[in-house]
Amino acid sequence: MVGPKPRPLLFGLNSNTLTAVTHTTLESRSRRGRRRYRGWRRKTQTHNKQSKIRSAEIFTNPKNNMSVQIGHTGFLIKPSLFVSHPEFSALTFHIPQLNSSLSSPQITCSNVDKRNGNGSNTRIQYSVAERTVSESSSRSNSNRNRSSNRLGGRKQGGSNSTTLYSRPSLLEMKNDRVINRARVYEFLKSIGIVPDELDGLELPVTVEVMRERVDFLHKLGLTIEDINNYPLVLGCSVKKNMIPVLDYLGKLGVRKATFTNFLRRYPQVLHSSVVVDLAPVVKYLQGMDIRPNVIPRVLEKYPEVLGFKLEGTMSTSVAYLVGIGVARREIGGLLTRYPEVLGMRVGRTIKPFVEYLEDLGIPRLAVARLIENRPHMLGFGLENQVKPNVEALLEFGVGRESLASVIAQYPEIVGIDLKEKLISQQTLFKSSIDLDPADFSRMIEKMPQVVSLSRSPFMKHVDFLKHCGFSLPQMKKMVVGCPQLLALNLDIMKLSFNYFQEQMGRDLDDLVEFPAFFTYGLESTVKPRDRLVRKMGLKCSLGWLLNCSDEKFEERMNYDSIDLEEMEMEPSFNMNSLLSPSRDEDEFSEDDDVDSEDDEYV
Repeated sequence: MVGPKPRPLLFGLNSNTLTAVTHTTLESRSRRGRRRYRGWRRKTQTHNKQSKIRSAEIFTNPKNNMSVQIGHTGFLIKPSLFVSHPEFSALTFHIPQLNSSLSSPQITCSNVDKRNGNGSNTRIQYSVAERTVSESSSRSNSNRNRSSNRLGGRKQGGSNSTTLYSRPSLLEMKNDRVINRARVYEFLKSIGIVPDELDGLELPVTVEVMRERVDFLHKLGLTIEDINNYPLVLGCSVKKNMIPVLDYLGKLGVRKATFTNFLRRYPQVLHSSVVVDLAPVVKYLQGMDIRPNVIPRVLEKYPEVLGFKLEGTMSTSVAYLVGIGVARREIGGLLTRYPEVLGMRVGRTIKPFVEYLEDLGIPRLAVARLIENRPHMLGFGLENQVKPNVEALLEFGVGRESLASVIAQYPEIVGIDLKEKLISQQTLFKSSIDLDPADFSRMIEKMPQVVSLSRSPFMKHVDFLKHCGFSLPQMKKMVVGCPQLLALNLDIMKLSFNYFQEQMGRDLDDLVEFPAFFTYGLESTVKPRDRLVRKMGLKCSLGWLLNCSDEKFEERMNYDSIDLEEMEMEPSFNMNSLLSPSRDEDEFSEDDDVDSEDDEYV
């Protein structure tokens, strides 16, 4: 019965190193195998004794050999069979360099038993093909030179170098980066860019790449001053950052002509990721009922919106506005006209503003309607604009109880440089119609827009009233009673005055008592009612004739007498008008910033 084959010992031999692996015990259960093993062992021992002297002579000179110590068990070698024996603890292999005088180089193995201190030498002869003497001189010398050069190179490269090519150290790489960065800084300084804020930012390692970035920004319309305002833009790669972002904006519909202003306002967009940062914001705006064709205009108005987080300021500001009464269907139009709302913090900006208006006497729902119609009023600074302007109104004689009505009629009055306008307007009215400060404050309460009336239109209306025959005291009374006279279309006023004189045949005092006559439509209201009253033979004041709705006027036509109390003029503004439901979405025009006035107004 033949036992299992012995597992061979892996063993390699080359010109530089001799490698070995752990031995495998040779076990042979057959008699024939054991006999072959004993015979081979006797021959090996006999051969080792004969070659002991020759091996010692070859390896005496240390220049002609190399020594490799392998700390494993001993090895026994046969030309066709590798075996190991547990009796030998370690081997030292001496590898000579090839010598042309020897046709059979020999290798000696020194076995040292460290356990018992006894040493023994085992010599192994390794035969190679014979070489002719003609190869010896030139080739051996060249091999010897290459070996010495290789060893010398390793010594020069240091103990960590294991290849023919040396790698730069971390210090060398750091020094190279410092040198390259200094060159880039010198280039930026040469074109006027201050690189102080670029420390710590990853920049191109070559001047050529940095020049490419600067040139690309110039093509977009950005100047050196623009780059200095936000030098971190130089950290954006043209191909990886700038081009993808600009392509996405162009596909959305943002006009290329607006790119320059877009990037001046929000250059940080070039750092953004299209998928992670920009696309979610656009999707959110679409969810706020902003039409896709309007979104590019929203981005052009307020590019900073692309930097907001969906779960942050944008969602909370919209939620608060809906909470105070802003109609959900109005949010889209509100954001289209004033997208800056999305960047306002509720606790810091919106809520304090709303609560302050409530304290002045404007109901919360009325505030919501004002925001729907004029969302830009949320941008008025509460501390540096609104409150100082309210104090200015009080200083110029406007009653505190009238502040709510004044702001509700003209919200912009708390967002302009009011005090200077009040001074200039008061001087203008005083010099033209001799208006005293008390009458000036009454005018503001009735029509606060008068503070923004320019001098030229005002003087044209004053000249018209003079041409109609009104005296200065009469004009003063008319203007204080109905400041809207100063904002009406002069052509329409002329037509109304001609009808008043030629068809109605009334005295000028009737107009002095009821100057609001000019504010009613001639064809729609004045003529029909005047004809009906004359047909019935009634005599009434202009206030009784015009200062009522069509339904109320029909009721008056059935009266037996004229009630004088109904001749009193109603207030020019009613706060309850702001508490009515907001208009339908289909009536909204995205281009209207304010409510349209009557066609008769300038």
